[in-house]
Amino acid sequence: MTVEGTCEPRFTEVAEEFERNLRERGEVGASVCVIVDGETVVDLWGGSAVPPDRPWRRDTVGHVWSCTKGATALCAHLLADRGELDLDAPVTRYWPEYGANGKEGTLVRHLLAHQSGLPVVRTPLPKGAFYDWKQMTETLAAEEPFWPPGTRHGYQGLLFGFLVGEVVRRVSGRSLGTFFREEIAEPLGLEFWLGLPEEHEGRVAPTIPADPSADLPAFYRTAFADPASTAALLIGNDGGYLLTPGESDSRAAHAAEIGAVGAITNARGLAGLYRPLSLGGGGLVSAERLALMAPAVSAGTDAVLQVPTRFSLGFAKAVDNGYLPPADREGIGYTETAFGHPGMGGSVGFCDPPARLAFGYTMNKQGPGLGINPRGQALVDAVYRALGHRQAGSLWYRPD
Repeated sequence: MTVEGTCEPRFTEVAEEFERNLRERGEVGASVCVIVDGETVVDLWGGSAVPPDRPWRRDTVGHVWSCTKGATALCAHLLADRGELDLDAPVTRYWPEYGANGKEGTLVRHLLAHQSGLPVVRTPLPKGAFYDWKQMTETLAAEEPFWPPGTRHGYQGLLFGFLVGEVVRRVSGRSLGTFFREEIAEPLGLEFWLGLPEEHEGRVAPTIPADPSADLPAFYRTAFADPASTAALLIGNDGGYLLTPGESDSRAAHAAEIGAVGAITNARGLAGLYRPLSLGGGGLVSAERLALMAPAVSAGTDAVLQVPTRFSLGFAKAVDNGYLPPADREGIGYTETAFGHPGMGGSVGFCDPPARLAFGYTMNKQGPGLGINPRGQALVDAVYRALGHRQAGSLWYRPD
């Protein structure tokens, strides 16, 4: 398949792995972007946006799923850096209604670190619920947590954006998508949307679901075996967003501000989002704020996903699950100093400030897991090798 774009000679291996993904590893259409020291060193795209006859072009964009969480978290950190939001304050300081039914002790930081105790809701959600911000936030405010907030972590896979986004809305007076556009996307010149304008709809490469597999991750096994589990509620009580064929690629879904999983962009947009952070804050946030964004604050077996996960305040940290059964091995293979977020099926955006690195990868053909799949990991690995890093296990470090 045709690959277009630019790649500096030092990063030739990234281009080679990108081509191998398309030729040998089941990639259909994709983009990858690497920024080092603030300069774009890799900007490649190729394959098919809509097989068999619509090529992936420079301006093709796609649904990046949970990569969205990094954008939403950054909105909260901007407000915190400006002194308008205290991450150690109770959520009720900004969203008084949220204190109902045992949630009065929830801190803003608990929402960012997946420690809210509210990874899913019990209240049955009607069709299209994710397109009604008021309904979702009222439902969340009325729910009882599954565990005392702050005592454990469980992935807020589809609700992170409503939880954190409502705090952003209450503090800023603007919707999450509007705040992101006005304070981040437009100033940085990013084609990255939380709520896609209709005029860009024709540029979207629809998602191609992962191939069915008999070897299911523990999360899905639990979901199918126990309808009352948090895993089952995550995929089954979402107003039809996940399980209704084509729903997540509908115009209504693209237009909605779904701050956990709804963003539309490409690799250039993801890398561009993290570019200022790779430069010590880059005028977007202070160095002091950046230092608070990177460290892991939640770690261990995830109460929802049932495999080890690690999170900083809003971002996913490196985790090596290579010792687990094959279906649960997909982890996140970048350095301990890096932070960002993968999206379901394999897309990923992250920064590594000590390496002055920002990275983005998007594709339309999903892999089976929630971490970085082998196609994306091959690109990340090639970047780190070009930067002189060495691998320890499946993670990376810089030799002294």
